[in-house]
Amino acid sequence: MTTFPSSALDAASRNVADLLAHAIEHGPAHRALVVYDTRSELNAVLTQAYRRALPDGEFVDFDAVGPDDVLAAFERLAPGDLVVLIQTTSFRLNDYRIRMELFARKLKVIEHLHLSRMPGEQGLVYIDALAYDPAYFRGVGHALKARLDRAQGGVVDSGNGALLTFGSPFEEAKLNIGDYSAMKNVGGLFPIGEVFTEARDLEAVNGQVRVFVFGDTSFRVNRPPVPITMIVEQGRVTGALDATPAFDEMLSIIRAHEGEVWMRELGLGMNRAFSATRMVDDIGTYERMCGVHLSLGAKHGQYQKPQFKRKDARYHVDVFAVTEGVYLDGERIYADGGWTV
Repeated sequence: MTTFPSSALDAASRNVADLLAHAIEHGPAHRALVVYDTRSELNAVLTQAYRRALPDGEFVDFDAVGPDDVLAAFERLAPGDLVVLIQTTSFRLNDYRIRMELFARKLKVIEHLHLSRMPGEQGLVYIDALAYDPAYFRGVGHALKARLDRAQGGVVDSGNGALLTFGSPFEEAKLNIGDYSAMKNVGGLFPIGEVFTEARDLEAVNGQVRVFVFGDTSFRVNRPPVPITMIVEQGRVTGALDATPAFDEMLSIIRAHEGEVWMRELGLGMNRAFSATRMVDDIGTYERMCGVHLSLGAKHGQYQKPQFKRKDARYHVDVFAVTEGVYLDGERIYADGGWTV
């Protein structure tokens, strides 16, 4: 196990304090409960960071108590209080869907998930990704949403002549930028930093896109030796040049259950701690990477389309595009590794 430098705790404490103050807006009028485990060094550092930031908080070691004790701690909280979950894998309380149940109680939630998938120095990258710059996330995030919501179409330029064209307006863009002022729930899965949408008419998406990372069957980042060029016709993946066996396996699994491979989400990641060269293994965390990701498979909980029945849509696999540029209605909004709105 890699021993983190002492500066890691200072950085984690600073980033956690900023999240609490500026994103979650947690104050002394409300209680805080931190449920953690001690199975990894990253867990230990984050837990200590929260102890610094929440000196009056209640801390519960998930492995040292029973499920009823954890549920009882939740019961003692009132609307507006905060729960922080620091998990090496994912806490299980029978059929209790923890985050959804806590939101139903009108509690604020910060969830750190699958930390075991970010071993060694990846933990330092994860800590960096928790940094919260309100001016950047909220300013750029709202600008991207406004631009997407009025766009009539767009293009993702993956270089080497690969252009993926969205010949349709987009669904109303959703925000994950630490601004909960217009949302029912406060908090969610951290780190944050994303604006996402999809084409209103999925069949209006055509062209090619070069993929440098995809989520494999273990929900981990899989980086092929050379980018895979996906061929998209009428919103479906119809071919993949330079594909690896793992990528072909992923496509085959989707086709076996859904018949064909739809491409749905257009995700604009904003977290500058992650890049094409600065990565973590957990695909759900890396999804915030500053650049473009797309989803393969018919499943998308935020947008309903008439051609998909919820019970039949099983897969949502993130793939990450080599991104030279992103254009909306001909205007370039991404260049040189960053958003330009």
